[in-house]
Formats: sequence, structure tokens, C-alpha cells
Amino acid sequence: MSGGVVPALMRRDHRTPVLIALILTMALVAMDTTIVATAIPQVVGDLGGFSLVGWVFSVYLLAQTVTIPVYGKLADLYGRKPVLVVGVVVFLIGSALSAIAWNMVALILFRALQGLGAGSIGATVNTVAGDLYDVAERGRVQGWLSSVWGISAVVAPAIGGVFAEYASWRWIFVVNLPIGALALTLIVRGLHERVERHTHRIDYAGAGLLLAAAGLLILGLLQGGTAWAWDSVPSVLVFAGTVLAALVAVLVERRASEPIMPPWLWTQRLTAGSYGATLTAGLMVIGLSTFLPTWAQSVLGLGPVAAGFVLAVMSMTWPLAAGMSARFYLRIGFRDTALVGALLTVASGVVFVLTPVDAPVWQPVAGSALMGAGMGLITSPLIVGLQSTVDWSRRGVVTGGAMFARFLGQSLGAAVFGAVTNAVLLHRLDDAPAALRGQVPSTVDGVSRVLEGGRADAAASDFLRAAVHASTHAVFLGLLLAGAATVVILLAAVPRRFPTVDEPHPSREPGARPVSGTPEADSAGG
Repeated sequence: MSGGVVPALMRRDHRTPVLIALILTMALVAMDTTIVATAIPQVVGDLGGFSLVGWVFSVYLLAQTVTIPVYGKLADLYGRKPVLVVGVVVFLIGSALSAIAWNMVALILFRALQGLGAGSIGATVNTVAGDLYDVAERGRVQGWLSSVWGISAVVAPAIGGVFAEYASWRWIFVVNLPIGALALTLIVRGLHERVERHTHRIDYAGAGLLLAAAGLLILGLLQGGTAWAWDSVPSVLVFAGTVLAALVAVLVERRASEPIMPPWLWTQRLTAGSYGATLTAGLMVIGLSTFLPTWAQSVLGLGPVAAGFVLAVMSMTWPLAAGMSARFYLRIGFRDTALVGALLTVASGVVFVLTPVDAPVWQPVAGSALMGAGMGLITSPLIVGLQSTVDWSRRGVVTGGAMFARFLGQSLGAAVFGAVTNAVLLHRLDDAPAALRGQVPSTVDGVSRVLEGGRADAAASDFLRAAVHASTHAVFLGLLLAGAATVVILLAAVPRRFPTVDEPHPSREPGARPVSGTPEADSAGG
């Protein structure tokens, strides 16, 4: 093995407890992304600080995203197990402290600590899965891991609401402790690695610059258009700092002996193109997840449960498609399987763009199902494909780069789609007929209150529904364009063949035939 790192050789029956631990740790990260949302009124009532509420979510996403590449590199240098264990411990400490937060500032700081632990989990869980399972099995495992995110997106807000209403919002964080303790126990007892110890020169300068560049970029995307205007001085300074930190990081990484994010990740066509497609996939996911439920309630008049079901369909078809993806990429290759998924997202975008104000419910459900299937066929084959092109000593950094690209795409999508919907909706409100001026709100925030409160007559309600539809229609058009961009990236920037690395698989005995040497695995290269 290059780098002197040799993964443990595990028997097949030893993998199940570790996989359960991976699913549990992934569930911790996924649930804490959304579980706080429904409890915010109770949190504010207890702690105050309503003006800081946005940071409860933003700081978690920010800390998680920017640290993923660093953890991915550390997992290659020192092994997956210590990085994952430290990440889970940090996450649980952040959870325990969040549960006893005495004001909003303290809660934000402890959520940042949670995010630091979540970054380690996000970087290493998929890497460990790649270590344990061969190319033919990884698609199924990725389907299970993807299902965690889908289930959490539906279940977590409901759990948060139950705790807030019948117990205390603090239980949202307390519940992480027994789950995390069980996951830690399974990891410590079941995950074994043999890592040859060497002295490593940690790229502190590169890590700091990478954190600064990514942090400033995501900060600008999250706060632009909300905390400050896009063309304001703070926005210009933040994005200028992003560019400067990124340029210096490139220079430092080129000279580092063990760079945190090796330049070849972004210069090789295969990795750079795959990351680009993963980024646009993340953009589509956040666009649909954020705006589809609101559109279903405000425009179609569905209740919260029914609107949640429309989105939940995506969460159902995503893991199903990811689980079935191995059947495709073993036959037609990783790139072409992802291309099929991208075409499904384009079809989803067409369905949503053609959805009228008075659409039947089956139409957005169909669009949601297509989007989920497309995501499963894009993300899983690309991660599995990238993992198959490198040996154990580089699998962490490659997987971490893919996860970083996905979360960066979600941050970009939240910013872009949020700005687009606000601009379109505000323009429609400004152009409201004079006869409706008294009933139509002048701000974007007032639209949902008027529609939900039933304070407007039929004409005003119809106007507001049409305005919300127009603003969401712009997001649907963005989804279509993002799907088309994914197709172009896959065709233009990703080679059809993924060259697989011929290395012994950790689930097999020494001397056994390498998984990547089987005819099926070789065919996955294209």
C-alpha cells in the first residue's frame, strides 16, 4: 500500500455491527440538521435571542462543511477509526452542552461544536463503507446510508415538535447521547485497522487556509441577501477574502509534502468532473427540499402532513435507486449510470416547470419521485466510482472531497434559490393591483402569514397563491437548468472509464483474489 498504511483484514461476519454503527452516526448528523426547526419557538421563548436564530442552523452547517476535507485527509494519515471516534465524541459533547445552553449565544457556540464533530462523521462514514465493501456491494450500502438522510428529513422535524410540545426542546440534544454511545461501542469493538505508524508533516497552513476560504464562502452564501445585501460592503469583503484565501491555499498546497487537499483532486479530469456533478446534485436537493413543501401548502392548499409526503417521495426513491445503482454501474459503468440519473433530474425539472397553479397532487409527487431516483443514480455511483480509483491511503481524501462538494452545492443552492424566490415574490407584491393593496403584504415574510391566517378575500388569496407559484416556478426552472448542467458536466468533464485500483479487499483473507480484479468490477470502469 502506498503511504505505508495497510487496512485491517476483516471477515465478512464482522461487518454488520460496524455498518449499524455507521448508520447510527449518520443518523445523528442527518437528524440534527433539521430536528431543531420545529422547536425554534420554544427555544426562543426559553433563551430569547430571536435575531440570532438563523445562526443555530448556519453555524452547524458551516462547521460541518468546512472541516470535511481536513478530516478526510487525517483519516488517510492516521486511520478511519481514531478520526471517527473523535468526531462522534466531539459531536456528543456538543449535544450535551447544547442541552444545557443558558442563552442563544451559548447554544450557537455548542451547535458549532456539534458541527465540528459532524464534519468528521460526514468525512469518514462513507470512507469506512468503501473500505468494508467491494464495488458490487457499495451501491447497496450507499442506498442504506442515503435512506438515513431521507428518513431523517421526514422524521426529525416531527420528533423535534413532539419533544418541544410534550417535554422540552432540550431533549432534542439529549436523545443523541444514548444513540451515540451505542455507535461508539460498536465502532470501538468492531472496527479494526492495522496502521503502520509514521511521522507525518501535518499541513497546518493548508488546513487553515482551506478552512478560511471555505468558511468565508459559505458564510457569504448563507448571509448574503439576508443579513446583508449581496452588493453591500460586508458581502464584497467576505467574497474577496474567499478568493484571496483560496489563491494562497493553492500556492501552499502545491508546496506541501502532505497537502490537506491535494491539487490533483481538482486538476484530474475524473475527480474534478465528478465533484462538479456532485455539487450541482447538492444544489438540486436543497432547492427542492426547501421550497417544495411551502409551494405545496401555499399554492396547492395541502396540509403540512400531505405537503411533507410530497417531499418524502424523493426520500423514498433516492435510497431505492442508490441501492439498485450497482446493477447499472456494473453493466454500463459509473459515468453512464450517473448520466442516467442526471437525465431523470432533467425530467423532474420538466415536470415541475410544467406544473400549473391548480395542478393535481400526482404531478409534484411524480416530479419528486424522479428527482429522488436521479439523485440516487448520481451520487452513489460517483462516490463508489471515485473510491474504486484510489487505494486505501487516498480513499479518505477522495471521499471527503465528494462530501464537501455536495454540502457546498447545498449552501450555494440555498443562497441562490433563496435570493431568486425573494426577488420574484417581492416584484409580484410591488405590482399588486391597487384594489388589493390593503390585503396584500408589502414584504415577503408576510405572505405565508396572510395565506395561513385566512385574512385575505378570495381575490387577494388567488393573487398571493399566483405570486408564490411564480417565485417557486423560478426555483423549478433552476432545478431544470442544474439538471442540464449536470448532464453537460458528466459528458464533457467525466471520462467514461473509471480505472479501478487492484488492491486486496479488507473483507477478504490475505492472498485472496482482489475484488477489483473480478470481471464485474472491471466492467464498472466503463
